[in-house]
This record gives sequence, structure tokens and C-alpha cells, in this order.
Amino acid sequence: MGPSLHHAPELLLAAQGVRVAFFDVDGVLTDGGLYLTDHGETFKRFNSMDGLGLMLLQRVGIVPVVITGRDSPPLRARLAAMGVAHVHDGIEYKAPVAQSTLESLGLGWADAAAIGHDWPDLPVLRRCAFAAAPANAHPEVKAVARHVTTARGGQGAAREFCDLLLVASGRYAELLEGYQ
Repeated sequence: MGPSLHHAPELLLAAQGVRVAFFDVDGVLTDGGLYLTDHGETFKRFNSMDGLGLMLLQRVGIVPVVITGRDSPPLRARLAAMGVAHVHDGIEYKAPVAQSTLESLGLGWADAAAIGHDWPDLPVLRRCAFAAAPANAHPEVKAVARHVTTARGGQGAAREFCDLLLVASGRYAELLEGYQ
């Protein structure tokens, strides 16, 4: 049985050759809500399908990089469990961190994709070869995105983005076969 995912050929062509994928957290890997305890501690809800997507990217040599404005122990624990090595938290201006990460990997913006949901993500999204946004992203972000997911942030949007990159890489069917 073959894959059931289908994307427009021009979308796959635009995503071909991606070697690094930048992810925002709140609004992409989470629903964007800030849940606070009585003691002011933040906790987050993550979608397990998004997590598998990031792990699958690593299997095909696409490096996931997380750049987020908030520092969160639950986030660090979740990303460590997924083996995500490039995590930058507490970052207000994301483009310089993305640039230095690309340089450290020996890559350029033409090798990069990104998914973000709000204004702080725009500088990275505008520079990448392939930009995506969750269904509930801010309208300005959707306007620069090559692809807007059908899923909302924290509800599978990151997985949709990962799956598209996996299909564009030509490795999606091979990975899926390993789960048959």
C-alpha cells in the first residue's frame, strides 16, 4: 500500500533540497496558549504527531532547529527526548540566530525551510527557500507563506510541514514502509 498524501507538484518542487527546518514553538509546536499554575509556572501541551515528524526529518538528514522567544523547561525536556540538538530559547530576534545556525551547519537560506505563526517569525520566513504557517497563523504570516497547513498550531501543523518536506525529499514512502 502506497502513501495517501498528495501535494501539488509546484509545492514539492519549492520544498526540494531543504536540509534544515526552523520551527517556532508557541503557536506552531503548541496551540499558543500560555498555561500558568498558581505559582506562575508555565506548562505546555505538545502533539505527539508533531514530535514524530521532527524525528523523521532527522532520519532523512533534514536538521530541525527550534528558535523560540520563551525559555521553558518542559520544552527543553520534550525536544531533548526527540533528539533535537539545535534549540535556541529566549530569542527575541530570530533571524540572526537562524543565520549563525546555518553558517555553523555550512548551509545557506536556499537550503532552509521554516514554519512560524506571528510577526517575530517573519524575518526568518522571508529569507527561507520555503515558508509555511499553521492554519491559525496571523494574516501577515500567512501572506508570506508558500504553504498554509490545514491543521492549527499544536494540533498537527508541524507534522503536516514535516510530512511535506519528507515527500519533497523523496523519502516519505520509504519511511512509511517501515511502519507497514
